[in-house]
Amino acid sequence: MREIDDTEVTKLARKKKTTMMDSRRKLISQISPKSPITEQYRTIRTNIQFSAVDQEVRSLLVTSSFPGEGKSTTSANLGVVFAQQGKKVLFVDADLRKPTVHYTFNVNNLFGLTTVLTKQKSLIETVQGTKIEGLDVLPCGPIPPNPAELLGSRGMEEFLREAYETYDLVIFDTPPVLAVTDAQILANQCDGTILVVSAGTTEIEGAQKAKELLTSAKAKLLGVVLNNKSNKSTNYYYYYGTK
Repeated sequence: MREIDDTEVTKLARKKKTTMMDSRRKLISQISPKSPITEQYRTIRTNIQFSAVDQEVRSLLVTSSFPGEGKSTTSANLGVVFAQQGKKVLFVDADLRKPTVHYTFNVNNLFGLTTVLTKQKSLIETVQGTKIEGLDVLPCGPIPPNPAELLGSRGMEEFLREAYETYDLVIFDTPPVLAVTDAQILANQCDGTILVVSAGTTEIEGAQKAKELLTSAKAKLLGVVLNNKSNKSTNYYYYYGTK
C-alpha cells in the first residue's frame, strides 16, 4: 500500500478547500444577501412572478445555449432567493450527464432524480435538506444510460405531480440546449423556461438557435438572463429580459 507524503496531503487539502470556496461563491445569494448581485437575482425572481399573469409558475426550467454560461449558478441562486421569500422550493439536478448540484450544496449524490424516476425510491425518501430554510435539493443520482428517455417518461409526470403536493416551486437545472435534447424534452412539462446567455461568450447565432429549439419544443420561454455583463458599480450584472 502506497504511503501519502506531506506534499500530497497539502495538495488534497488545498483542492478540497478550493472546491468548498467555489461552491460557496456560487451561492452568493446565501452568503451575501445584501450584495448588488443578489439584488439582481431578486429582480429576476420578481419578473418571473409578474410573468405569471394567467397561471402561477410552479415549475421552472433553467438552461443555456452552451456549457459554461452560468445556468447552474443562476438556477441555484434563484432557488435561494425564492426560498428566502418564504416559498417551499425543490431544486432538482436534471443534468443527468454532468451533474453538479451535489457539489454546489454539498449533498450526497448516491440517490437522486434517477432513483425516483426509476421507482427505486420515493421522492420523500430521496430529497435532501440544505442550510437554506425552505430549500430542498434533489441531486441527479446515478448517471443513467438513457437520460433523455427518463426525462420524457411518464415517471417525470408523476414526479411533478408529487412534487407539487409538497413544494410551491420546482426548479430544474438542465443541460445546454445545443448540446443535447434533454432540456427540450423537459421544457414542455414545465410552467416556464429561462435561457441563460453569457456576455462576450455566447454567440448570437447560438442563442437564437437555442430559442428556436425551445420554442419548437413548446417551451414557455419567460425570458433571457444576460450573465457576466461588466458594470462600473459591480463585478457582474445580471439582466432579465423578455423574449
